[in-house]
Amino acid sequence: MRTSRLQRRYLSRRLEILRAAGREFRIRGFAGTGMREIAAAADLSPANLYNYFRGKDEILFFCQDNALDRLLANLETIRHARTQSASEKLRAIIRFHLHCVLDEVEGSAAHLLTNSIASHLQKRLLTKRDRYEQAFGFRHLVARGIRSGEFFPTDPALAARVILGALNSTVLWFNPQGPLTTEELAENFAAYLVRGLQAKSMNRASAQPPVAQPILAVSAAKAPRQLGKSSTGQRSGRSLDRPAVESAKRLLKKGDPQW
Repeated sequence: MRTSRLQRRYLSRRLEILRAAGREFRIRGFAGTGMREIAAAADLSPANLYNYFRGKDEILFFCQDNALDRLLANLETIRHARTQSASEKLRAIIRFHLHCVLDEVEGSAAHLLTNSIASHLQKRLLTKRDRYEQAFGFRHLVARGIRSGEFFPTDPALAARVILGALNSTVLWFNPQGPLTTEELAENFAAYLVRGLQAKSMNRASAQPPVAQPILAVSAAKAPRQLGKSSTGQRSGRSLDRPAVESAKRLLKKGDPQW
């Protein structure tokens, strides 16, 4: 009994450290955050912190692993609900995913810092990520919706990547003090992304929508002109619109959220 209580206290403390570290990662960046900063944020001494984690790589791995476990648990619950259509299940998963990314400190850190974790630790997460996206996740629901006629024929893999890319990008620009709450943003994203797949949302007067085809190599004779090059393959002397580029650079440098 005592061992069980100690284990629960140990795990609870690790979660507290995880959330404190997630806040520091978001504020300082992964490279700019050391174990001393994490220890101070978690109200621990640096020596005591090492009793829970061996380094910040392990903490970030735990952030990602914990976020994926939450997403997968929610996925399993929704997948086995018998009363919901593919559209409703996809909406529910989108809403939960967005809340995990924006409301949970470890979730936001995990999705913001996906390339910061060491490669040998990344490999341990691939199975969970693939399961969430592919076999039993977004692709599976899109494919089910296509079979039932709820969604128009398309490539489930492409649709899944579009949805996940849109959801994960919100951590870069969403401002909690902006005009939308997380709940409102989640409802809007769920409506927009699912509506884009629904067969009934298309113009009924139009022909059957084309099925997305695999991307194939395009021959040089049929290849479109590349931006910034002439049709002969030489540089045209004109680059991207300079004012637009400079404006984008200023926005990135300033770092202000757009919402």
